[in-house]
Amino acid sequence: MKKFSLILLVTLLISIVLTACQPQVEVTEPVSVPEEEETEEISEPEEVVTEPEVEEVVIEFWTTDNEEERIIAYEAVAEAFMQLHPEVDLRIVPIDEAGIAQRIATAQAANRLPDIIRMGVERVSSFTADGILDQDAAVATIQAIGEDDFHAGPLEMVTDPETGLFSAVPFDGWIQALWYRSDVFAELGLESPISWDAINTACDTLTGTGDIIYALTLATDPGQNYPHQVFEQVAISNNAWPFDEDGNVTMNTPEMIEALRFYSELQRCAMPGPQYWRGARESYELGQSGMMFYSTYIMDDLVDGSGMEGGGNVEIAVENLPENSGFAPLMEGPNGQATYGQLVTLGILKGADPMAQEVVKFFMEGQNYLDILALAPMGKVPVLKSAVEGWRGLSEYFQYYSADTIEQVASGFETMQRWLFRPDYGSLERAVVGDIEGRLLISQAISYIALEGTMTPETAAEWLQEQVEILVADRSQ
Repeated sequence: MKKFSLILLVTLLISIVLTACQPQVEVTEPVSVPEEEETEEISEPEEVVTEPEVEEVVIEFWTTDNEEERIIAYEAVAEAFMQLHPEVDLRIVPIDEAGIAQRIATAQAANRLPDIIRMGVERVSSFTADGILDQDAAVATIQAIGEDDFHAGPLEMVTDPETGLFSAVPFDGWIQALWYRSDVFAELGLESPISWDAINTACDTLTGTGDIIYALTLATDPGQNYPHQVFEQVAISNNAWPFDEDGNVTMNTPEMIEALRFYSELQRCAMPGPQYWRGARESYELGQSGMMFYSTYIMDDLVDGSGMEGGGNVEIAVENLPENSGFAPLMEGPNGQATYGQLVTLGILKGADPMAQEVVKFFMEGQNYLDILALAPMGKVPVLKSAVEGWRGLSEYFQYYSADTIEQVASGFETMQRWLFRPDYGSLERAVVGDIEGRLLISQAISYIALEGTMTPETAAEWLQEQVEILVADRSQ
């Protein structure tokens, strides 16, 4: 027991000594730390800054360049634009040229108009009168591209005579001609088909000569504007116009009746049935016809063969067809002479997002513009002076034609004539001229005379007079 007590005592003494050597810790009540001091002492996670969402802008671009390979080219330029502007969804929508007026009317009724539309200049005045084209946007875009870079002729064609403002942006264009088998004409001793008399003589001579079945394929399809394009040159060459200098409708004048008669009587030597540009070019390339009315678009097709509706290309049946094809852009009638061409424009519609102006500018810049012109260089003559040199190098097909022909094509904007551009026509007359073509009145009249036989040139002229007077009345309300 004594021994145990001694051990217990030693243990107790050691414990006391150890406790005395420990550091003294003061125990206090917890103290609340102010929020500011707590924030300074505690590290917060880094704040993640997110970019605000950018609202997508949809730009709808309707184009009458509606063949597959052309749509692919437009979409490639559109994709390049969207790479630079990821907030923009640029949609290329192919449309048919003949149905523009109806499609716009339908879209307007549904309040779904596009932002941009590629269209012939004949639509510009009527769409301006309808109040759907944004002239301020057109002016701003032309100035941004460089007004001095545009050829003067195209700018005059898109100028509103009432406001003096541009209604659309000139884009490209072509010249129309009567193409003919110069080799066959030479063999038969025929004159170049420039005058009405020479065209009539060829009509009566070519049919059934060699492999030629028809002298020509005449534009007669009432559902296409191709007949209007061809007839307008015939009419101007006889000094036949839809209005006189006082604004009176003149669709039933002796000059107009004579033009309708000359044109419709060519059906005697033409391919039967309603025909438009596709039949005209295919029959010529196949060696079945000796003449065709066509724009300069045809020049590469005369080498390779044009695309067929069912796919593939026409196999050219005539050896060296470009070399054996004459080019007659001028027509001489009893009361005058005329050339005919087309200016294609880009219209920016009212209500379009401001980015639409940037889209048009982008499509007309440098290589982008040349990429579009390269789709059919002969049928897409540039409106920009700065693009002419690049355009001349776009196609190997230039080598198949004479320097004179190429020069006529390049300078075509300075000589072409249209009902639309008569100097004494105001905005009303120009709008109605656009309506005449948009409603296919000439195409229908020609079909009535040449195909159906339900009208004579005289009764067709009276019908046209009535229809155009109705258009004027509607526009005057």
